[in-house]
Amino acid sequence: MDKREIFVKMASIEERIGDLYREIGELKDVIVVLMEENAQLLVENQHLRNRLDKKPASPPPKQKETHKQETAKKKVVGEGYDNLARLYAEGFHICNVHFGSLRKEGDCLFCLSFLSGGVHK
Repeated sequence: MDKREIFVKMASIEERIGDLYREIGELKDVIVVLMEENAQLLVENQHLRNRLDKKPASPPPKQKETHKQETAKKKVVGEGYDNLARLYAEGFHICNVHFGSLRKEGDCLFCLSFLSGGVHK
């Protein structure tokens, strides 16, 4: 092999390595998306399990309407806010800027201002 052939071969190897680095970067991005989706599904799954565990038994026939009204009132006040606070505590954004994505660098000022703003009152 002469010097020119060696140089061409090295350039070819360098190009293939560059392609592999790009491919690894793309795979890494896909893995991040899959991990976020997995985390969201785990949270949703846990939430559904909690709801199944907390499902109340049917009240006696006389009290059905009163029980329905009480349940409706409880759900209207604060349930959404509580769910958002729980999502934030589990590491997800609840602000309109990055809603639903994982928080990677500590607290988010937008999310915290929403939580401390008393929006649910």
